[in-house]
Amino acid sequence: MENLQKFLEFELLHIGDYVIQVFMIVKIIMIFVFTSLLLLMIKKFLLRKNFFQRLDTGSSYAVYQMAKYIIWLIAFGLVLETIGIQVTVLIAGSAALLIGVGLGLQQTFNDVISGMILLSERSIKIGDILEIDGDIVKIQEIGLRTSKGLNRDQISIIIPNSLITTNKVINWSHQTKHNRFKIDVGVAYGSDVELVTKLLEESAVSHEKVNDLDEVTVMLVDFGDSSLNFQLLFYSEEIFRIERIKSDIRKIISKKFSENNVSIPFPQRDLHIKT
Repeated sequence: MENLQKFLEFELLHIGDYVIQVFMIVKIIMIFVFTSLLLLMIKKFLLRKNFFQRLDTGSSYAVYQMAKYIIWLIAFGLVLETIGIQVTVLIAGSAALLIGVGLGLQQTFNDVISGMILLSERSIKIGDILEIDGDIVKIQEIGLRTSKGLNRDQISIIIPNSLITTNKVINWSHQTKHNRFKIDVGVAYGSDVELVTKLLEESAVSHEKVNDLDEVTVMLVDFGDSSLNFQLLFYSEEIFRIERIKSDIRKIISKKFSENNVSIPFPQRDLHIKT
């Protein structure tokens, strides 16, 4: 026991009044190990559905991220106290420096605060599909400063959190994954409106990814310059791959129109020449 005490009190570094002992190193290692184990237990606890039936995967992830940042902040403060640096004195002494750094890193702090807002409000969760600046992104990770998503081209997108909180963002999967989409198509004047309506409905219904077949709607929306403009409305849960589904339905429409002699006109103008 006496040998262990001597080992822990052994001085590794001695600079003036400042001394680093083996005990300090062991204590710092224990802080990091205990913090890692605590976070691992919290993560497993949140993933157990028996305890949090109301929390989905995205919400559990948000709670875990907030807990992780807070616990690591406390652990870092304990490490500073262990090596003899008082956190309160450090903060008070560096107030002016922090103001200068804050002005220089204003955008970074804005992103960090935005990240805290996203994690606490849970308006955006892991797996949500967002429309940001005209791009469709599936959120994979929400960090303290940035979030990571995957677009339809399977390219990872790094998004500053302030871009999500300050700009207009469409969350396609916030309330429901059952969304309505539309396809615009024009047919030549003189076409049978009832036939066109029937063909468009059949085209949507024939696709396996279209939901609520009774809610497929076809509307004659306008009399265009060269065509009768129709709009096909349908519901689907395949939000992220909806453009591929639209393409498939357009192919079906083109085939049915060709089989029933319904033509899709191109823009044309009449030119009158006076002599």
